[in-house]
Amino acid sequence: MNLPNKLTLMRIILVPFFMLFLYWEIPYHFTIALIIFAAASITDALDGKIARKYNLITTFGKFADPLADKILVLAAFACLADVTRDNHIINGVVVTIIAAREFMVSGLRLVTAEKGVVVAAGIWGKLKTAFTMVTIVLILICLAGFSDFHALPLTPVSAMILSVLVWISVLLTIISGGIYLKGYAKYIDMK
Repeated sequence: MNLPNKLTLMRIILVPFFMLFLYWEIPYHFTIALIIFAAASITDALDGKIARKYNLITTFGKFADPLADKILVLAAFACLADVTRDNHIINGVVVTIIAAREFMVSGLRLVTAEKGVVVAAGIWGKLKTAFTMVTIVLILICLAGFSDFHALPLTPVSAMILSVLVWISVLLTIISGGIYLKGYAKYIDMK
């Protein structure tokens, strides 16, 4: 297994640890969850760059990299919807829209693969992923500051700002999903 694939696999393996520390109320648990999520996010940036630079692109990487992104982001949003429910930062609508887009794009990849067409990650998909991961990191920083260090109070204003960032992530999710659907709709047989 090459290095990019190991990084992708590591991202998937880090998800349960992220979730564990998000919920496990030990000292500095939000900080530990933040570090784990940030490390997982960094592997997302690294694996593709290394694979392209050193020509280490594999079928496993094409399959597992987007899957790892989806698992990481959906796990984070689902757990954070629960953890931040009192602050109304993320709700079930957000999680549903993001999950629906991810299922739709995965379905498109399956349909087009049968026809020999690869649905490559587009700029909007990459922007959506990067913005969403940064938003999650900011939420975790606020949670860690408030809960672990009592330094950054999670006030109604900061909760509103985080909520706006989440909804921008949702908007980017919808835009990128629409672009994928428009670009590959001709491969969907609706007869």
